[in-house]
Amino acid sequence: MTTTSTHGLPAGNGDGRESGTGADFGTGAGTAPDVGGDSGTGAETAPGTGPAPGTGPTSDFGFGPADAPGTGSDTASGLGTAPGPRADSGLRTDSGPRTAPEPHPAPGPRTAPGSGPAPGSGPATGDRVPFFPPDLFHEDRDTLLRLLHEIGTGAEQKFILGDRTRRFEEALRGRLGAADVVACSSGTSALHLILTALGVGPGDEVVVPALGCAPLAAAVLHTGAVPVFGDVDPRTLTLDPEDARARVTPRTKALMPAHMFSVMADMPRFTALAAAEGLRLVEDSAVAQGAVLDGTPAGLWGDAGLYSFVQVKSFGMPGEGGAVVTRDEETGHRVRMLRNHGQDGVHRGLHHVIGVNSRFDEIQAAFQLHRLPGLDARLERRARIAAHYTEHLTGLPGVTTPPPGTDGRCYYVYTLLADDRDALRDHLSAEGVDTHVYYPKTLPDQAAFAPVATGASAASGPGWPHARDAARRQLSLPVHHRLTDAQVERVTEAVRAHALRTRG
Repeated sequence: MTTTSTHGLPAGNGDGRESGTGADFGTGAGTAPDVGGDSGTGAETAPGTGPAPGTGPTSDFGFGPADAPGTGSDTASGLGTAPGPRADSGLRTDSGPRTAPEPHPAPGPRTAPGSGPAPGSGPATGDRVPFFPPDLFHEDRDTLLRLLHEIGTGAEQKFILGDRTRRFEEALRGRLGAADVVACSSGTSALHLILTALGVGPGDEVVVPALGCAPLAAAVLHTGAVPVFGDVDPRTLTLDPEDARARVTPRTKALMPAHMFSVMADMPRFTALAAAEGLRLVEDSAVAQGAVLDGTPAGLWGDAGLYSFVQVKSFGMPGEGGAVVTRDEETGHRVRMLRNHGQDGVHRGLHHVIGVNSRFDEIQAAFQLHRLPGLDARLERRARIAAHYTEHLTGLPGVTTPPPGTDGRCYYVYTLLADDRDALRDHLSAEGVDTHVYYPKTLPDQAAFAPVATGASAASGPGWPHARDAARRQLSLPVHHRLTDAQVERVTEAVRAHALRTRG
């Protein structure tokens, strides 16, 4: 499906890969990142957390081998595709003491892609269970420094939209079976690029969920259109298709459901709704890379979707970045021009439309290519941890777990609904478990978006009771792949102890 953009984007096959030579990158990976509008809010934990592997209670679930040699955070570790039966698996043990890195080591030798320790073998650097791993890129440090040196001293002096970006896009395109993948500066920028490429602009309305990250509304407003907030399903916490249907008006141009926490939105119903109403379908899949629903990867259900690569995402990197994914070549072409000041990628300095600077960094592209082979293993580790939580926390008084199963799951974070959310959060903190409240208020209840919420959104529906209830009750637990078995058990037992003591 194609449409004529309000910017008058010409047809063509230019790839928009021309770039300047100025470097604008960072290599540090802080422990409290500002993830802006890409559905995360950064860790509120001190660096250097988590008990020593082997010091907690014995695990009773199968998380794969204790030490998968040569797998690391970046390669497959032999983990299964579904949680195995409960069995005494033994805890992972660390491979040895960690020493402080040299301040400025010389670029090291080339390493095989995806080197590092096995998922679940995170280091012991404190007595807390971290919500985000403070050592996420520790084993990739030498590779990152080598890439920085190679690209920084290379003859091309090309730091953005070069060959590495092209190869990264091709790798993702082949992995997904997409018509095009366009790397850009952030997930937030990806949303704006998609909406603009699809011709959303002044006078239009876009139905978005009332619970979620700020860019769901901000990206719409940046095009001149108006976000119309829809309520969420009380179980999945994603945009309710029936509520969205009720908010469609003659001015509605697009639907923009978002995958939330660990669950994909009901994309089959949104696809049917968009077709029935003649609407564009934008899939905010920023947190869902690797998720698949009914055989279709997240991001490829509608006209276009996106991923975010900010540090805390499932395929995060030490910096900002994102990608637009689409089954439509023309949409991909339009996005390519828009991300690079409206150039067609063939004739530098000729601007066909008004674009923006949303270009991708070559160092980050090379780094993501290095880490891509291990993505499936890291996602599988997250899935096993989530399955363990669901098995042991479902049915607790006052606690609602995410829907079980594996279809349409992304495991970006694992989010409970707790009647006494704040008390549970305080209890877990006292037990050394860091948690996170992502969206303490719905979008229409935020000062930035309240003015537009009193317009079309208020007129089109009864409000957002489920979104407001979820904002009051939601609490996310650590689910990242660097957690040890002992840490997962510690989180599980802490939640159970609170629920059973206070409600039992």
